[in-house]
Amino acid sequence: MQTKTAKRSRWVPIATFLAIQAVLACWWAAFYPGLFSRDSVLYLRHTMAGPWVSDHSVAYDGLLWLSMRMTGDVGLVTLLQTTAMAAVLTYLAGALKALGAPRRSTTAIAILLPLLPPVGAFAVALWKDVPFTLCAVAIAAVCAGLAANRTLTGARLVALGGLMTALGLFRANGFLVVAVALVVLVVVVRTRRSWLAVVGAAAAAVPLLLSNVVLPHVGISAPSSTYVYHTAFGDVAVLYRDHPELFTDRDQTLMTAVAPLSRWREGGTCHTINTLIWRRDFSWQQADKHAGKLLGLWKRLLLEHPGLIVEARLCRGQIAWWPAENTWAVGGETYHFSLRPTAETYIGPGKVPDYPERQVFSLRPKSPDLHRVAEAWLIGSTQYDSLIWRGALWAYLSYVAVALGAWALRNRYVVAVAAVVAGQQLAILANISAQDFRYMATPIYVGMLLLPLLVSAAWRLVRRGVFERPSRRDRPAE
Repeated sequence: MQTKTAKRSRWVPIATFLAIQAVLACWWAAFYPGLFSRDSVLYLRHTMAGPWVSDHSVAYDGLLWLSMRMTGDVGLVTLLQTTAMAAVLTYLAGALKALGAPRRSTTAIAILLPLLPPVGAFAVALWKDVPFTLCAVAIAAVCAGLAANRTLTGARLVALGGLMTALGLFRANGFLVVAVALVVLVVVVRTRRSWLAVVGAAAAAVPLLLSNVVLPHVGISAPSSTYVYHTAFGDVAVLYRDHPELFTDRDQTLMTAVAPLSRWREGGTCHTINTLIWRRDFSWQQADKHAGKLLGLWKRLLLEHPGLIVEARLCRGQIAWWPAENTWAVGGETYHFSLRPTAETYIGPGKVPDYPERQVFSLRPKSPDLHRVAEAWLIGSTQYDSLIWRGALWAYLSYVAVALGAWALRNRYVVAVAAVVAGQQLAILANISAQDFRYMATPIYVGMLLLPLLVSAAWRLVRRGVFERPSRRDRPAE
């Protein structure tokens, strides 16, 4: 009987993986070669037309380049993303079950997750945020395994180091996520803390050293100053719109060299920087030229009026902490996907320099019927924006779940599962550009898979009577 049970349990992860992969394969066929945006077109341009630039992710640019060289298309990248997504969700579900989460309900949620557009459609999007999110969810899975065994093994330490390094390779702010997650882990973990700190510090430093020291020496250009400081420029626009009296004639002359003052006012919506830097009358060339002076203006405003800068950042970071979108504010809505059929219809002529391989960015569904169903479901799901598209709610539920789980299981290591969630949430509060759901995808996945643990932990505590006053016999001796 035990042998049969063991064999059955070995087959559960395989069956779970195959079920998830089957659903994701349908999304892939429906949106082949993948959903894309202006950023996607730039990724491929870096490698096909040049020059290579590290403003997005050289690692992801390289994946697109390999796909083009091997197949002449980018569909291989999105297919691999679906397989990685299936593996990571299966891994996290298995680790949570080992930790004590109910097996059937956790498996069921893992299999149902890819039916949701924030999971299924996201898996076939040509965004660097997809592998970034997969690495973050995998970190949560490693931490769940750590919690299940209550020890940090050498293998898990290596896995954490590799995954944390990958976060920085796929997104420039990955080191911030690593820094916050590392603080949580060092507080929670009792063994190998020194090694954990060293590995985490190295993981945060390696991508920074690569982009600032190594890559320029191999012909890969550093990001433009405007790309690096664009959120600071957005802060300047917000303060100019709301408090023009803070700006001297010299400040306004500097700003006019980059864009008309009317653009700074109109672009001063605190929810997004897109209405400032992605308009024809904003000159990136002039912004790069005057970047040092503009950053100096921002620093002066920060020192003199720190509350206003923080307020602007909190507003722009609403995707991280507020569960509902702001449909009344410019840029306050949650951005999902563009859903346009070709690069030209999304970007417009002349917005990105043309190159021959650009034609791959056109939707060519493998199945028109699947495309109609998937597109209708994707569009219709936006009415459930707060529930399935914004990660803030799921971040908070993750914290509740690990807190109750740690209490119910008498296992402090459970808190580590949400370390990367906290890292992503706080990193976005520090620096983000718009209300894009992809910036908080990790809490959605982790939070949903933590639901069974949350419910079972709460039920355990109720059954144990922890909320009742302890009896005389249970009280410690004085």
